[in-house]
Amino acid sequence: MTVAQVTDWDDAYANAAHIPGAADYPPRWVEEAGAFRKTWIEKDLGIVYGETDRQRLDIFHPEGKAKGLVVYVHGGYWLKFDKSSWSHFAKGCLARGWSVCLPGYDLAPDVAISDITLQIGQAVGKAGERVGGPVRLTGHSAGGHLVTRLVCEDTPLSPQVLERVEKVVSISGLHDLRPLRNTSMNDAFRMTEEDAVAESPALKTPSGTCPVVAWVGGDERPEFIRQSRLLSEAWPNATFHEEPGRHHFDVIDGLQVPDSNLTSTLLAS
Repeated sequence: MTVAQVTDWDDAYANAAHIPGAADYPPRWVEEAGAFRKTWIEKDLGIVYGETDRQRLDIFHPEGKAKGLVVYVHGGYWLKFDKSSWSHFAKGCLARGWSVCLPGYDLAPDVAISDITLQIGQAVGKAGERVGGPVRLTGHSAGGHLVTRLVCEDTPLSPQVLERVEKVVSISGLHDLRPLRNTSMNDAFRMTEEDAVAESPALKTPSGTCPVVAWVGGDERPEFIRQSRLLSEAWPNATFHEEPGRHHFDVIDGLQVPDSNLTSTLLAS
């Protein structure tokens, strides 16, 4: 699907409307994340990295010395959800010996998307102070946007932290925000064309040659597949991967499995 063929932009980005049993996913995520937090011993919860209540992060640690730091940024169109709904998605990387950080952030319309970009940059810097070694960044949907945004030429990361970032995996990420101005969600985003261009990784220059994978489910909305292809075509250091049979809500499930293709791609050298 090309951009010109889209006639209903709200439907183009409406994931739940096209996923059977979609309403069951969020409460299940909350339940499974809560159970994981209760049972996982090595953890630091609610670390403050900014001024507001949502600017806190959780870090889960593996047994023994960590090989490095994985940061997982949640999605929800920059409008909803909280870091505590996703804790269990740390399982796969923890089993492979990596510490995993899940940052919270303020949501639109309280803040602009550009503000959220800055907050995630702060969060990664804070987590990097607590966990040494290489850094791998991954995020889902809006979180995929945020992690790719961190490796743009005008990144909010410090040079010292950016140098540690070895790989980025954007899962069903949003890399060109201009179409979202055509959705009702822009009532909350309040993005101008200039704002959308400034926050679109696919329209920016990458900061270096760090490998980036644009990962998307084969059963996702055509717009999400297009968004992932777009980044892989725009950035010389980005590749496209379509996982067959996965939709927008279960495409992240591989993060819970140590030897899944998704976890292995994220952690591979």
